[in-house]
This record gives sequence, structure tokens and C-alpha cells, in this order.
Amino acid sequence: MKFGVVVFPGSNCDSDCFHVIKDVINEDVEYIWHDSDEKLTGFDCIILPGGFSYGDYLRAGAIARFSKIMPRIEEFAQNGGLVIGICNGFQILTESHLLPGALIRNKNLKFICSDQYVKVVNTNTPFTNLYKEGEVINLPIAHGEGNYVVDEETLKQIIQNQQIVLQYCDKYGNVNDETNPNGSILNIAGICNKEKNVFGLMPHPERSSEKILGCEDGKRVFLSIVNYLKSR
Repeated sequence: MKFGVVVFPGSNCDSDCFHVIKDVINEDVEYIWHDSDEKLTGFDCIILPGGFSYGDYLRAGAIARFSKIMPRIEEFAQNGGLVIGICNGFQILTESHLLPGALIRNKNLKFICSDQYVKVVNTNTPFTNLYKEGEVINLPIAHGEGNYVVDEETLKQIIQNQQIVLQYCDKYGNVNDETNPNGSILNIAGICNKEKNVFGLMPHPERSSEKILGCEDGKRVFLSIVNYLKSR
């Protein structure tokens, strides 16, 4: 399996993702510079990491969306390649219209950095197949613009197509306003596209993939990808 980690100016979780792929799950990985327009030949999965691409000017992800690499990523996804966007990567995917909706300022208008329980509500994806449906996991969040919004008609389609993958909850799995850290509609923490090969999430699984960090709940996101690719 070969992973690619895209590096934008302002990315700060690229090395974390690289480390998890190379040293934790022991798969082949290389960095991809944002200014490259080469075809993504030979890659099985592309990771858009967290950070503050281009300083989050205009909107988070709005400038990165126009990087030279993005048409190649769109092409890669359209051909069935796996793409995962984490935090700022999720924002870039929505700005690129690879995923529906948008991510706006947190409801409290503050940057949030904390551990957060999330419920895995869809395990029928390449990114969550090693979890149990309804399983509650603990993943760190760190964002100022994580409030997921979408128009009513698109939301109906997202629900109908089972595109909601993760929801914010408490340790008992309760999903409500009190367990929603940022105001996201339906407590949405992660969604996929209709075809299930593009996944965006605000929590950071790469920061929860080793015992030394206190939790390994995020590791199975990456192992699920490998499991899916092997089965395919």
C-alpha cells in the first residue's frame, strides 16, 4: 500500500500523519508538495493533513483549494482513489466540493483544543470498517472552524446516502446539543461522499494512534484503509 501526504504552506500535522503511516502501521508513504501537478500514479490513498494552510486567510481551506495539486486529487478521487482530509484537510475537501457542506466558525467563536468522544455511525466505508457500528471512540479536536453546516436538501441526501460517518457524543454515546463542541448540524464530526471513497473529519486520528499518547482509538482509521485496500 502506498500513501501520500500533501504538504501545503501552513500544514502542521503532515509529519504526524507521515509518522503514523511509516512507523506505526508500517506502510509506504511519501510527501506530496502542494505545487506539484504530476499525476498521482502509484498511490492508493491521499491524506490532506491538518494545519492552517495559507494561514487560513479568506476562509480555512479557501486558498489551498486552488493549489496545483488539487485538480490531480480531484482526478484521483473521481477514479476511485481513497482520499482522507483531517481537520484543515476536511475544510479543503469541502472548499473543493469533493465533499458537501462547509465548515464555519465554532458556535462559541473560540478555538477548541480537547479530547472528544465521537460515535462511529457508519462502518461501511474504507475508513471505518474495523470499528463496530455505534462504537464510541476518543479523538482529539483542535479547530476554530469546525462547525459543519449544509443546506436542508443536501442534508436529506447525506442522510439518505448514509454519508454521516462520525458524530460528536459523550462517553455513553449520547448525541445531543450538550455533547456538541462546535455547533455542527446533527453533531456531525465526519462525512464521506456518496461513493464512500472520500472522507473528511475534524477530529485527529493521527494524534490518537499510539499508546504513548494515551489512546490508540484513531489507529483503526488507518488500519481500516489498509484492510479495505487488501480486500479490494
